[in-house]
Parts: sequence; structure tokens; C-alpha cells
Amino acid sequence: MARLCFPVLVQLVLLIAGVAGGPWQEFLRPQSDVDNDVVGTRWAVLIAGSKGFENYRHQADVCHAYQILKKGGLKDENIVVFMYDDIANNSANPRPGVIINHPNGSDVYAGVPKDYTGNDVNVNNFLAVLLGDKSALTGGSGKVVDSSQDDHIFVYYTDHGGPGVLGMPTLGESLFASDLVATLEKKHAAGTYRSLVFYVESCESGSMFEGLLPANISIYATTASNATEDSWATYCPGGGQGEAPPPEFMTCLGDLYSVSWMEDSDAHNLRNESFELQYDNVRNRTLSWSHVMQYGDLGLNAQTLDLFMGSSDPANHSATVGSTDNLLMQLSSAVHVHQRDADLLYFWHKYRRSSDGMSEEARKELLGVMAHRSRVDKGIERIGGILFGTEAGPQFLTAVRPTGWPLVDDWDCLKSMVRAFEEQCGLLGQYGMKHTRAFANMCNAGVGPIAMPNLASKACAASTPPSF
Repeated sequence: MARLCFPVLVQLVLLIAGVAGGPWQEFLRPQSDVDNDVVGTRWAVLIAGSKGFENYRHQADVCHAYQILKKGGLKDENIVVFMYDDIANNSANPRPGVIINHPNGSDVYAGVPKDYTGNDVNVNNFLAVLLGDKSALTGGSGKVVDSSQDDHIFVYYTDHGGPGVLGMPTLGESLFASDLVATLEKKHAAGTYRSLVFYVESCESGSMFEGLLPANISIYATTASNATEDSWATYCPGGGQGEAPPPEFMTCLGDLYSVSWMEDSDAHNLRNESFELQYDNVRNRTLSWSHVMQYGDLGLNAQTLDLFMGSSDPANHSATVGSTDNLLMQLSSAVHVHQRDADLLYFWHKYRRSSDGMSEEARKELLGVMAHRSRVDKGIERIGGILFGTEAGPQFLTAVRPTGWPLVDDWDCLKSMVRAFEEQCGLLGQYGMKHTRAFANMCNAGVGPIAMPNLASKACAASTPPSF
């Protein structure tokens, strides 16, 4: 009878420990999880891939993420930050030198390392940092992920994106999914990490890994949306009490997926929450707007957050994000805006609030953004019409491949297509990245990049910039 009772007693103790918390949890946890620094080092790469005050939220997201990691015990020497750094001291910032990521939040900008700013936020430097390749850097602090086989790496990327692509602040430069995954595979082949977790905030962010990220290289990724849908900005002007930013702000303060995982991290003891639980929490919060996804080695989602983010008491975060008592309620009812429309919202509010002397300039700014969108859309539409006819063109260019397939078979073709189009029609920009699926579908149908200059020339010649 004693043998039968012993397992029951153990289960009872475990249950009590799990509910009650306190020292029992540390006693019962395997020693390797109590102090994860015993084996390996935690590294982090944080990148905001945009610039401009209309994109305030991306740098606010990155600054908030830094504060979480810093309070978790990560050292600055192990955290690499990419941000254009044109927000905190921007003339449009109603709180000079301060960035917030929550309507009731305080400054998240203080203390953030400026490793790569301005034009040093680029694809080459980002991939070189991941690989730990100092020789490939061009500018910046020179800090890289100089990791070893026992280390754990956390990467967080927030920006605009499109099918198979993530943005960068330098116009005309983008990070393609094939290059990102190839870099991750190279990192694995070098044997310079034990496990890596990658969080991505952008429209169609699932397409960065769908059909591409292997499940056997110890990398776990989650994304703000699947391969075909937008992600969302949040804490935007126009929301109700507790939802909108302070009235002096004309821009969104955060992104829905991003503030979901960060506020979840703020509200929990990171030693007690797994990536799987955080994934479920974030997915449930964002389900009405986008479908949060996970890719790669799903076995890694059983790891606790502290293995990558460090461990800290949730109470320590109250000054950063405000009260956490009503986070779920606030987030579920907050005003959300498509990532690609958040800039329009900013320019619209800027125009509405402008004084008589500035109203014409603000009006031109707003109309310029709208005109660019129209020119890109019409150029792509005309190319589809030339290739497949006006009826079938739109359907062909927006067709989605089956789940589990990569966006395109020939990524070099896709890159060449985009470059050729931009040479004739102008840069796609953060809005136009949504059309990379159209170029991918052309490549998949056998339309080569050689044909694009002539197609784009015909399509865009009819599009003339409007006069304001």
C-alpha cells in the first residue's frame, strides 16, 4: 500500500507547489532550470525595421522589449539593438526624449543601447550580427552575437512586411525570407547556439517561415499573422478611455501582437511560463484580428521564458507599462489599425490638428502618401492585365499557394522582379510590399525577370504623379 500512496503524495505536493508558488517551486524545479546561466549565455537581437514618427510603435516595441530583457538580468553586452533612433527626439514627439508603449506607460527609451542606428540598420548588418561576423559589419557599435554551442538566442523583429519580405528603414532595402532562413541554417551549421527563439511582428509574417524553416535546427519561431493576412497596430488615436494614447499623441503606440507578448511577459513570472503558454495567451488575445502562428522546432515551446528573457518579478515592470490589473480587458477592447494604414491615420490626425500655417503642408503630406499607394496599386494591376487579361489578372496575382508551401520556388527571380519593377515604377515602400505575392506568382508561372522592365515601363508610364 505504501508503494501506491507515494506517487499520489508526490503528485499532491507538486499540485500544491504549482498553485501556491513560493520556495516549493524552486525546490522542485530541476537545477538546470533554476539558474539557466549555469550552462550557456542568453543573447538577444532586437530590431525595429522602420523610421519616421508615423511608425513610432516599432521603436516603442523594441524599447519595451529591451526593458523586459534588462530587468530579466541580461547584460547590455549580450543585447544587440537595431533602431533608426529618430523618434525620441523627433520634433513631432509631444514628450521629447521619451518613448512609451502603453497609454498609461512611462518611458521605455531610457538606457536602451544604440548599437545600430540610422542607415546602419540594414540587412547586411542584421545578418552579420546574427552570425557573429564582425568582419562583415558596416558601421554601428560592432557588437554581434558572439555565441557558443551552449547559448540561447532570442530575436525580435518588428516592422512592416509583405509576403516573404520584411522591411528596413533604408528605402529600397528589404530582408527576404530565403536570406533569413539561409542565415539561420548557417548559424546552426556553425554550432554556435543551443536553441534560438524568433518573434516576428509584420503583415504576412508567417510567410517568412512557411515551408522554409526546418524543424531540426533547434529554432522556434512565432509570428504576428499567418502567411496571407495583415498584422495590426494598437493603442491608436480614436480609441476609448484606457485604449487610446494620451491626447497629445497622433500616432499608434504599439503593435497588437507585440504588446500582447510583452504585456504577458510583464504580468507573469518568466520562470513559470512556457513559450507554449505565452503563444496560447497571445493567440487568444489577437484571434479576432490575426492568426498568430508558430514554426520550426515546436518542441522548444515547452521551455520557460526565462531561459531566453531572464527572470524577474512582474511587480518590477509596473513603472514601464502601467497597471497590469486590466491588461486583458484593455487589450481586448483597444482600437486596432492595419499595420499598413497606421501611417495614414497619423498623417490624417496631423492634418486635422495642423494650424492654418501648416495645414497646406500637412495636406500635401497626406495626399502624397495616398498618391503613392494609388500608383503602386495601379502599376501592379496593369501588369496583371497585360499578362493575363483584365479579368483574370487580379485573381492570378493574388492567388495563394497551399498551406506549407513557400511563397516562391525561385527567390532570385522574386528579388530580380522587385528590383526591375522599382527601377521603372519607383520604390514599393512599406505599403507596396504587399504586392510581393504578385511578383512571386509571376515567377511561379514562368514569367522571368527579363520581361519585367518592359512590363513595368508600359504599366507605369500611364501613371503620372498628381499635382496638389
